[in-house]
This record gives sequence, structure tokens and C-alpha cells, in this order.
Amino acid sequence: MSDFIVAIDFGTSYSGYAFSLTPKGAEINPCMKMWGLGLDSLKTPTCILFNENEEFLLFGYEAEKAYSKMKREDAKKNYFFENFKMVLYGKRVSSNVEITAANMKSMTALKVFTEALRYLKEDAQKTISANKEGGEFTASDITWVLTVPAIWDHSAKQFMREAATQAGIITEGTQRKLIIALEPEAASVWCKKLPANGFITQDHDGGSLDQSPGTQFMVVDCGGGTIDITVHEVLDGGALKELHKASGNDLGGNTVDRKYKEFLREIFSCGVWDEYEANFPIEVHKIMCDFKFLKQVDGDIQMSCPFNLGTLAQKRQEIEKFFESVQGASWDCGAIRISRERLRSFFAESLEGIKNSVGVILEKHFNIKYILLVGGYAESQILRQHVVDQFGGECKVLCPFRPQEAIVKGAVMLGRNPAVLASRKCPFAYGFADFEKFDPSKHKKEKKFVVQEEEFCGDIFRKLVEEGEDVGWNETRELILNVLEAKENQTHITIRFYRTQRRNLLYVDEEGVEEVGSLIVRMPTTQGKKHEVKVNIRFGYTEITVTGTGLVYGPIESAMIDFMTKS
Repeated sequence: MSDFIVAIDFGTSYSGYAFSLTPKGAEINPCMKMWGLGLDSLKTPTCILFNENEEFLLFGYEAEKAYSKMKREDAKKNYFFENFKMVLYGKRVSSNVEITAANMKSMTALKVFTEALRYLKEDAQKTISANKEGGEFTASDITWVLTVPAIWDHSAKQFMREAATQAGIITEGTQRKLIIALEPEAASVWCKKLPANGFITQDHDGGSLDQSPGTQFMVVDCGGGTIDITVHEVLDGGALKELHKASGNDLGGNTVDRKYKEFLREIFSCGVWDEYEANFPIEVHKIMCDFKFLKQVDGDIQMSCPFNLGTLAQKRQEIEKFFESVQGASWDCGAIRISRERLRSFFAESLEGIKNSVGVILEKHFNIKYILLVGGYAESQILRQHVVDQFGGECKVLCPFRPQEAIVKGAVMLGRNPAVLASRKCPFAYGFADFEKFDPSKHKKEKKFVVQEEEFCGDIFRKLVEEGEDVGWNETRELILNVLEAKENQTHITIRFYRTQRRNLLYVDEEGVEEVGSLIVRMPTTQGKKHEVKVNIRFGYTEITVTGTGLVYGPIESAMIDFMTKS
């Protein structure tokens, strides 16, 4: 690994990066870029602005500011994207998936992600160059770490790697310089090193995270888009073992924002809010940005009513009348006051989702001593108190004083030492479609095929790893791929790759089996000859990776698993 480590935390709502220039063997103390127009923020909004020709203009606070000052005619022509990371959640992703801008125009997601990562990469290089220790360097001199939710599909991770490649973070031959890190794992690594005074605790006693072997703790990464949960146990020597496969949901902080907007629509009824949102989308964006800070408190809040919203409302009726039938809201000399109880109601769906996801894990036979709350959404007092109220009797609830730092700083440490996550739970049984000699007493006759007068059975599920199995971070599983009869000009073999949570399968087309990708191995020209390739697949890393070696002809073959759909 390089002496330079740069970790990019590409979040749903906010993004940022941290870096370390310390040499190998020295203790890492990550530095963070400070952002924002006099705000001294550790992150910048994940907002990006393109012109009408789909050319990149601005990212972060600068994009947000430019968009907020843009004339309505310009806003209709240009492309402004925010919260676009969620387009990759909960589905098998294709390379040509599109996302919708604020003005309802669309652009390919890969272009949007690529330009966002390019901006963060170039900004990081400028920041390091300005550091007196930085000196002359290129992107290939850096080990890059890119964080993603642990609950993401493998296709989404591959998508991010492709975007990073197009952004120039890595190139052909430097693919190993990019590490995909799972967000709750990175936070776990950072929290392990924090002192007692680094945490907000449920009873303010200054407690810290026990480092002794056997200690079990849960990390709940509370992001804008997702709630991402993992469970770890401390091993001898300080490494971590995953005890429960990553879980969570899509009920992050943006769920609270959505409820807030629904509340404003409830107040400004009779189409007032809809008209305002349609005609003044930039003002709506500013209202939602301001709410990100209001929702951190646990008390009554108020927001100033924008002039244009008030004007539209007054055309219908006296503005005070809009509040007469709305519980928890009142009009106060140009401001909208919201009661603590109504504010808390915006959190109800999200907090219920967190309670359910955490509760399912605690019901299992673990001995979890701590719950660690990390991520920007964990800055909410309402969220933290809810977790304490629900689970404080079973576990010690800890939250770093700056919970939004935990992921990106931990990612820097993972970049130097990925082996700190010694093993992970395999979330599925993985296997591939194979064939074997046909046995009429065992196989379906419709699966039979004949090659050179020999009978074979196809669609056999050849399992490589079991669901819930502990797999070492660098452990590989070996399989031998056979080509019975190579075709003319055949340059590669493609094997269908599957996953399931069922046991005792025979065929890949049984119920509960999902094709998730293609295992592609290059091969020499072997027309008419049998060809065997030994393939080693690594399941215990954050990405499933593969290498291949030709057994007949000897050379190492290039191999990959393609998880993205081709639609």
C-alpha cells in the first residue's frame, strides 16, 4: 500500500474526504478537508450542477449556492442533482441507469457519479499538494478508499468502481489502488481507537468501548439514505470478526426530511404548496437545507416563511387560517412554529425502522455489550434518545462526538490495513452453473445434453460458499472450470453466477435462486480441445474478486465477475 491514503465518504446527503500522509508503520492520524463558505463543515452537500450541455460546473456548497441564486429560466435548462446516491439502493444496477434532476430532466447516473468523484479526487490532490509533506505525486501514488453501504448489492459496488475508473482515480494496472470499504465497518475501526472522552454516552459517565477479546458490539450507521448495521467481535490482537451479515433499511435521515415536506404541504393546502414547489423549486431546496440543522435538536423549532410562499397563501385566504386545523403548528409574525411533539412525529417511521432492525439482531444469541451510533443522522438528539430508550437497558449506547467523522476516518485506517476485518459472514450461498455426468436416477431428463456421444446434466448448482459461513478477508475458494469442446475463435468462457439462501439445492433454476452475474475467464485459442481453468474466488472481502489460472496451458488468465445488468 502507498504512504498516501485518501478516503472518500460519498454520502447520500453529504460527502467529504480524509487523508493520511504518514509512512507505513507509523500511527495514522487522518486529516479532514474543511468545507463550506465560512461554515467550516467537515462535509459538503452531495449536490452537483451541470450546464444544459451536460457539462460539469460545480459540486457541493458551491453548486448549492449557485443553484439557489439561479434565475428560473436557467434552472429549467441546467441539471441540478442531490440525494442521487439512493438510485443504487435495493436493486441490481445497470451501467445505463438514469437519474432525474431537480427540473425533471434526466442524465445517466454513471456520468453524474463519475463527475462527482472526479471533483472529489482533484480537490483531494490539491489539498495534499498544499500540505508541506505532500510533494509531487499523481493519483497512482495514492491508495484510494471509497465508502459504500454494507447493504448494497454487488452490482452497486461494481458501479462505483466503474465510476472511479472513469473519474481517473484508478487506471488499467492500478485497480488494486482502490479499496471499496463498507461504511459501518470503517466506523467500527475508528470507534475502536477513540478514548473515553470521544463519546457521547447515555448517562454521561465518559464510558469507552471495551477493547478486550470477546467484546461484541453493534454499529448502526445512520446516514441520510440508509440505516446500515453490522455486528463485530474483538479478536486476540485487536482485529474484528463479523458476527451477523450486514442488514438495515432505507429509512435514513431523508425520511425525516420527506415527512417535514409533507407537513408543509398539509399546512399550505388547497394546492398552495404544490404551486409553490412547482414555481419556486430553489426556495424549496433552501427550506430543506435549513431543516437539516433544525432536526438535530429535541425541542420546539421555527422557520421563517419565505415571501413567495406567504404571497401565494395570502391569495387564497388569511395566512393564519392555514394553521387552524394543523396540529403542532402555529403562525407567529412571519414565522412557522413547530412543536417538539410534531417535530418528533417526523421521525416516527425512521425510528420504528431502526428499532425493528436493531431488535431483530438483539434477539439472536449474541452477547452484544455496546451499540455505536455513527453517521450524520446520529447528530439528531431525538434519534440518540430513542435508541437509548429502546435498548439502553440491554446495551451501552455510545456515539462519537463527531459521528459524521467516524466513517471517513476509519476508512483511512482500513486503507492501510484491510486485514483488521479478519472475517465476514457470507450473506448468501454462492455458486455457479455447472454440469456433470448424467445419472437417470438422480437428474431430470430435460436437463440432459450430449457432447461427443457422452451424456451430461446441465444447470447443476455448484456451491462455493454457504450462507452465514465465516470467510477470512483474504481467503479464496477454488473451482475448476471445464470447457468440453472449445468453439472456433472462442476467447473466453462465461459461467453464470448465482446466490441463494436455500440449502440442499440441485439446480440453478429452482425457486429462491437468483442469477447475480457472470464469471468471465479469458482463455487461449483451443478450438476442439478440452480446456480447464482453475479459478480462485475471494468471498470474505468487501467485493467478490476472482483470479484464474489455465491448467492445460499454464498462464494466469484474466477473470472477473460482472454483476451489472446489460439492460
